[in-house]
Amino acid sequence: MAPAIHWQREGQVARVVIRNPARFNAMTRSMWRELRRVFDDLQALIHGAHGESEPGADLRVVVVQGASGHFCAGGDISEYPAFRFDEARLRGFHEDEVWGGLAAMLACDLPIVAAIAGNCMGAGVEIASCCDLRIASQAARFGAPIAKLGFPMAPRELQLVGSRLGDTVARAMLLEAALYDAPALLQAGFLTRLCAPDQVQAEADACAARVASLAPQAARLHKQSLRALGQGTPVDVVVQTAYAYADSAEHREGVQAFLAKRPPVF
Repeated sequence: MAPAIHWQREGQVARVVIRNPARFNAMTRSMWRELRRVFDDLQALIHGAHGESEPGADLRVVVVQGASGHFCAGGDISEYPAFRFDEARLRGFHEDEVWGGLAAMLACDLPIVAAIAGNCMGAGVEIASCCDLRIASQAARFGAPIAKLGFPMAPRELQLVGSRLGDTVARAMLLEAALYDAPALLQAGFLTRLCAPDQVQAEADACAARVASLAPQAARLHKQSLRALGQGTPVDVVVQTAYAYADSAEHREGVQAFLAKRPPVF
């Protein structure tokens, strides 16, 4: 089976699978482009660009996982000699292909849950950094040992990873090619929770189900506000549109259901 990234709808969940099992799901150039298309399509779908009469009524959460027991082992190094030694082509790879995929994930208004098993290295850490909730196997391993390959992490990717991992862990990963186990990254605050190796998908699916049971409009607004504030938008600017949801049906339903002592129907 050719390396690929695809998604499928499972009720209110969009399951995105990273698949390159011969290389522990390492990312090829075409997979980076597919990642961008997948998340661009999901964003368009929930906002009604494909003709849905009720934007966001179907999909409420995304689960990102790897195939065959691993999340993503980094980039597919077998492709590197074809482009990495030319400055313009290298820039295009990182700025257009890699960042295009990561930026599409970051721009998605659906909550994203990462189900992390096995190897999560380099590109895998970057993809996981774009997720909102990270569920990992106790046996998962993390790192970005690209200094062994003679090159640094690209600036946009470095800014993303550093903001999620924290400065101390990011520096150790990059400067001494340190590898981390899952308990260490739980303690560092990168991971949301750990589970047994054979329970990763079940725990991630349970997490996704909890997210999907809550108000989807609130989730989208949380994502939008967190993104704006994280990009340095002044809070006074964010406040200008922050309360436009006041008369929405979802807002009314949540409050009225609480007062009536019944479960809300979102």
